[in-house]
Amino acid sequence: MAKSSKSTAQSYSSAKARYAGMGVDTEAAMAALARIPISLHCWQGDDVGGFENTGEGLSGGIAVTGNYPGKARTPDELRADLDTALSLIPGKHRLNLHAFYGEFGGKKVDRDEIEPKHFKGWIDWAKANGMGMDFNPTCFSHPKAADGFTLSHPKKAIRDFWIEHCVRSREIGAAMGKALGSPTVTNVWIPDGYKDTPVDRLAPRQRLADSLDKVFAKPLNPKHHLDAVECKLFGIGSESYVVGSHEFYMGYAIRNQKLLCLDAGHFHPTEGIADKISSVLMFVPEILLHVSRGVRWDSDHVVTLDDALQSIASELVRNNLLSRTHIGLDFFDASINRIAAWTIGTRNTLKALLIALLEPPALREAEKSGDLTTRLALMEEAKGLPWGAVWDAWCESQNVPSGTRWLDEVKHYESSVLSKRG
Repeated sequence: MAKSSKSTAQSYSSAKARYAGMGVDTEAAMAALARIPISLHCWQGDDVGGFENTGEGLSGGIAVTGNYPGKARTPDELRADLDTALSLIPGKHRLNLHAFYGEFGGKKVDRDEIEPKHFKGWIDWAKANGMGMDFNPTCFSHPKAADGFTLSHPKKAIRDFWIEHCVRSREIGAAMGKALGSPTVTNVWIPDGYKDTPVDRLAPRQRLADSLDKVFAKPLNPKHHLDAVECKLFGIGSESYVVGSHEFYMGYAIRNQKLLCLDAGHFHPTEGIADKISSVLMFVPEILLHVSRGVRWDSDHVVTLDDALQSIASELVRNNLLSRTHIGLDFFDASINRIAAWTIGTRNTLKALLIALLEPPALREAEKSGDLTTRLALMEEAKGLPWGAVWDAWCESQNVPSGTRWLDEVKHYESSVLSKRG
């Protein structure tokens, strides 16, 4: 571990001894945490705007509220903001990019025409930062998605347009993975659904399955590329019926051995995704997690260190599922500093994983022996263990500010850079 401040080192030494007394190796936990990448979502930095400059408003049931000054207006500004956020987050991470963030040189390039060359700037930036990338077709905020249907559209011409967009997105994802030496997860999410009760729920799902079969028809090298499909319970404009429900995509993923994306905000507000993870991973090779925080609905709030997040992290660590799980963030808040939103959300996700990695092994041993009293007692006792001292030590070992000192750097960047964007 790199040199820490005196106060951090003292606190860590005490915490290390306390954890050791419960059979926990804090050094091993920090080493394990350093190997877990989080995929930062580019769309937090510009309120899901993209760089097509088509004049299309945000659609597909997505809403970003707030007007905090300083949002990124160009790819270079967005990359600079990401650089700042990444400098405040311990560990080595990834970038999750949507298709309408390509760099098109001021030319009209429709989504069924995109190519890897339009993402060269992003690939070069990721390579310079030693990062992997993930990718998403953008099946919203487009005239051909204006009626709320894309891959399940009743008109073949519209379906074909979105099929081609998704096919090209897979090719772009594969090019990213090959260039960066790390497989890109390309995740298909569509907003298709009805605001009010439909008569025919089956036909759109039949069309969606057929479209997906066409999208995934070409095999791609898994060393470069992995496919994921993402479900949703409802959205704005699709409150009564979503074509790509959880049951639909779980069945499709199992049948075709694709990654299933579980988004923490895409289920009923009282339904957590932690309990789904072990069940799903019995039948699909890997999963994609979108770590988010819904409040009353899928409102994609900045991730906080709450019980839902901790349950997800604990499920992954307790069952040794991290190697089969790709973790990304998915929220967008324009009411606060956007770089702070990235930093807070990512650091909280890492904190939850650290707490899980520091869990005393005696909990599992008590459960295996049938001693449920001890299991409950130790589970509650573990909540008071000094994980914060281990977190601070890990941050400083990664040359990243501990505590809230990162906020000073965000404020400085805001005054020196963001405030000048107008």
